[in-house]
Amino acid sequence: MKAMVLSSPGSPLELMEAPDPVPGPGQVLIRIHACGVCRTDLHVVDGELARPALPLIPGHEIVGRVIRTGDEVTNIQEGDRVGVPWLGSTCGVCTYCRAGMENLCDNALFTGYTMNGGYAEYTTSDARYSFFLPPGYSDIEAAPLLCAGLIGYRSLVMAGDAQALGMYGFGAAAHILIQIAIHQGRSVYAFTRPGDVSGQEFARSLGASWAGDSTVTPPAELDAAIIFAPVGSLVPEALRAVRKGGVVVCAGIHMSDIPSFPYRLLWGERSIRSVANLTRRDGEEFLAIAPKVPVHNQVQRYSLEQANEALADLKEGRVQGAAVLSIHA
Repeated sequence: MKAMVLSSPGSPLELMEAPDPVPGPGQVLIRIHACGVCRTDLHVVDGELARPALPLIPGHEIVGRVIRTGDEVTNIQEGDRVGVPWLGSTCGVCTYCRAGMENLCDNALFTGYTMNGGYAEYTTSDARYSFFLPPGYSDIEAAPLLCAGLIGYRSLVMAGDAQALGMYGFGAAAHILIQIAIHQGRSVYAFTRPGDVSGQEFARSLGASWAGDSTVTPPAELDAAIIFAPVGSLVPEALRAVRKGGVVVCAGIHMSDIPSFPYRLLWGERSIRSVANLTRRDGEEFLAIAPKVPVHNQVQRYSLEQANEALADLKEGRVQGAAVLSIHA
C-alpha cells in the first residue's frame, strides 16, 4: 500500500510503499477513505511529542470501510463504515481502566503515534475503539469529528454549564464546538492569532457573539474558557478573562510552557484543567449529538501525497476549518 511515513521527527513525511496490514485478534482491517490532519499530527511530526513508534504512519481521524475482521470481533462486520480516533487501545485492567477513566490508561496505544495511523491506504484498528459514524456525513466531512469534534466535546463538558464561553485558537475543534455551544444556548467569544481578520470573520459567521485577538480583553466576563492553541501564555490571559469560580480548560495534548503569573489571577476559586485523550463514552455521546445540531464541517481537501502541504498549511494558519486527506474517495 501507499503510505506517508515519518522516519525521524522534524523531517518531512515520505511517500513509501508499506506492507499491507493484517488484522490480529480483536482488530479490523480498514480501507481508508479519508483521514483528518490534526494539530496533534504536527506535534508528532515536529518532535514535540516524545517517543513516537518510528517509522510511523501518522493520522488519527480515520474514516473507512471494514474489509476484514480478525478473530474475536463480534461488534463489527465487513462492509461497515467506521471511524478511528486518537485513543487506539487500552489494557482494560489498570487502575484507571477499572475506574472508568480509560483515557488515562497506563498502557494505552495511540493511533498515529504509538501505532500506525491513517496517512495510508489501509490500516488496522482495535474493534473496541472503532466507532460507527452518523450516516448524514460524507467520509471527508466525518473525519474531523474523530478528534477535533471529540476533544472539543470533552472540553465543553469540562467547561460545565458556562453560558459565556471563550475559545482561544479558532481552528478545526473550535469551528465544530461553537456550533454545539450555540445550539445549547451559550454565547461564544472567539480568540484568534493577533491580526487574523479572516479567522475572526469565520468565527462570527458561525455565530460568535464577539471575535478578536487573543491578547484583547473580551467585552464580557467569561464563565469558562477553552484553549485549543498550544500557547502557554494564553493560560494567564484566559484567567484574566474568566469570572470568579470560572474554569480554564487546556484542550491540547501539547502546550508551550506556561509563564509565571500573579496568584490574584487564580484566586477567587478559578481553576485550570487539562483534557487528556478521550473515552468511548465521549465518542458515543458526541456522535449522537452532532447530527442533531446539525454540525457542519468546513473542510479543505488534500490528496494523500499532499500530506506535508496540509501540515504546513495547518502550521501557518492557512486552514479555515479542518484539513482532510482524501484517499480512497
